[in-house]
Amino acid sequence: MVYNKMATVYDRFMDSAPYAQWASFTKEVLDQIKPDAKTVIDLGCGTGTLTLRLAAEGYQMTGVDFASDMLSIAAQHAAEEGTQIQWLQQDLTTLDVGKTFDVAVSYCDVINYITTESDIKSVFKNVYETLTDSGVFIFDVHAISYAENVLTDNLFSEIDEDMGYVWFCEPGEHIGEMHHDMTFFVKDKEQYDRFDEQHHQRTFPTATYLTWLKGVGFDSVTICADFNPTMITAEQADESERVFIICKK
Repeated sequence: MVYNKMATVYDRFMDSAPYAQWASFTKEVLDQIKPDAKTVIDLGCGTGTLTLRLAAEGYQMTGVDFASDMLSIAAQHAAEEGTQIQWLQQDLTTLDVGKTFDVAVSYCDVINYITTESDIKSVFKNVYETLTDSGVFIFDVHAISYAENVLTDNLFSEIDEDMGYVWFCEPGEHIGEMHHDMTFFVKDKEQYDRFDEQHHQRTFPTATYLTWLKGVGFDSVTICADFNPTMITAEQADESERVFIICKK
């Protein structure tokens, strides 16, 4: 999903997203397992909101996204704040940035947009090779139970004076697979412009992600959920809302 059309309203659409929690969770984890971390690459950075928050925490940030319009907005935000960040347009399945980082993060279910086993393994391998020795990769995904019992077969909507959306989440062929049909209405002078987005996501059992991560070489893989850094089992994670997986080379 390229997201270019949605880029113009993405910040409004994500206004209530828990960016502060993602940033504080990241810092708390890194303070515990990699306190010397300096360089961080944000994979699927969107318009750069989290990237900028982590930069404010003192990390040297690089933001990667496939959508050029998202990156343009991210660069504008960084310029407005006077923050130096490198922005790169790349596909995570072919990620190759030419240097290594202490930490890679990928939040807001970016990994759920990687919907096949082969592509996920490619992403994990690319991230592994992008990390320094003892580097850390932290990402989140929808829990299986949340995808099946809360998201699929549900309708979500929001209406403001100048923008609104209707979002229907249909189940796919596989457990944890979702097709999001989204319609946006954005006010332009005296009329509303409409555009549609179709997003495809899939989540897998937590234990499956662990197998794939260890298969590409990660030595240490731990699990927690819902912004609580306490370690839990894969089975417990599957019954949560948002699964966090922390990997170390």
